[in-house]
Amino acid sequence: MTPEELLAARDRVVPDVVAGGLRVLFCGINPSLMTAATGHHFAHPGNRFWPVLHLSGFTPRQLKPSQQDELPGYGLGITNVVARATARADELAPDEFREGGRLLSAKVETLGPSWLAIVGVTAYRTAFGDRRARIGPQERTIGGARVWALPNPSGLNAHWNVRSMADEYARLLAAVGGDGSRRTTR
Repeated sequence: MTPEELLAARDRVVPDVVAGGLRVLFCGINPSLMTAATGHHFAHPGNRFWPVLHLSGFTPRQLKPSQQDELPGYGLGITNVVARATARADELAPDEFREGGRLLSAKVETLGPSWLAIVGVTAYRTAFGDRRARIGPQERTIGGARVWALPNPSGLNAHWNVRSMADEYARLLAAVGGDGSRRTTR
């Protein structure tokens, strides 16, 4: 990608990868410029979502961002708290997060996933007004789905390495129940 192509992707909306009745709907903060330019979630080479998803047991092999459409076959999906792409999450205003939380709640109500996994506890705190939220299961439900806050897989999140993130995602998989890597029937 050229810098011009990336800049042209600013404010684009990337379609969700969803289906009704998912086991887990993963929810990013908002699309990066790389994601918006390619149309593939978590597409930045420094993002650790895809390796962590596999190492935690959710998928039988490491998928590439371009293979995101395979996720619903595993009962998984991807959306974002805020739909528009930015270079950095700190470009988003608190009201965008709150509005994103409202829209996300409606989306979850419609799609009916068992779990909503928000990858970024700060985004969860802001979107849902829960300043004390920590990584792990949350007390609240959203649209009928149980909620889990996961570490942000961005390469900028130096507090978590791939292994420690995979361990946390595996905790979610254990709560979801069963072998995450088996394909589901639709």
